[in-house]
Amino acid sequence: MKLKGKVAVVTGGARDIGRAVCVKLAKEGARVVVNYFDSESDRDATLTAIQAVGGEAIAVYADVTKQSDIDHLVAKTKEAFGDHVDILVNVAGGLFGRKTIEEVDEAFYNLLMNVNFKSVVFVTKAFKPLMGKGGSIINFASQAGRDGGGPGATLYAASKGAVSTFTRGLAKEFGPQGIRVNALNPGMIATKFHDDFTKDEVRVKVASATALRREGTAEEVADLVAYLAGEESSFLTGNNVDINGGLAFS
Repeated sequence: MKLKGKVAVVTGGARDIGRAVCVKLAKEGARVVVNYFDSESDRDATLTAIQAVGGEAIAVYADVTKQSDIDHLVAKTKEAFGDHVDILVNVAGGLFGRKTIEEVDEAFYNLLMNVNFKSVVFVTKAFKPLMGKGGSIINFASQAGRDGGGPGATLYAASKGAVSTFTRGLAKEFGPQGIRVNALNPGMIATKFHDDFTKDEVRVKVASATALRREGTAEEVADLVAYLAGEESSFLTGNNVDINGGLAFS
């Protein structure tokens, strides 16, 4: 129960890595705000999983690309757990399709950049007044932000690169107030993301190229989030932490 008594907000918390993060934080004692967007069944499954580990949570619908919805998320968090947040995990993001630059139009650009980067900026801005010394913000970047991504993921990679740089800047800005900001760069993790957008043969090839010869799991990523959220990582800030099974090294 390393996070007992703390309040955590997780955007995109209803499925895959987001769900695993919510369950892990709850298992460690945090009271969790599960932000969801497009699936009530995923929301219910996440809340059930949290209850199964003895955790406490609420679920709040919000499109985190919209300021009004972010304000609603903040209001519901304060209503349930008070005016203090200890942990913010910006998981919400997506690829939405693999497109070459010739195929990218303005609508696709806006969708991808808003979900992957704008959400991080404005959710962080909204919750910052509720955070104080000892607070921890964990953003989700990607290995793609380091290496440019796979075919058709150039814009996705750029958005995640923006998250990485934003994380470094915020670490400097928030550090004097005792708030740490780090990011994760997941590699090939077995989630619906890759079920939808990565061919099976590509997944096998990438997994075989890792030092551990396999894909990662959402639970392994969640374990790292919990570490960065807690006091054991109290001197870590401004980092983009790779979790890719040894596919690429910092």
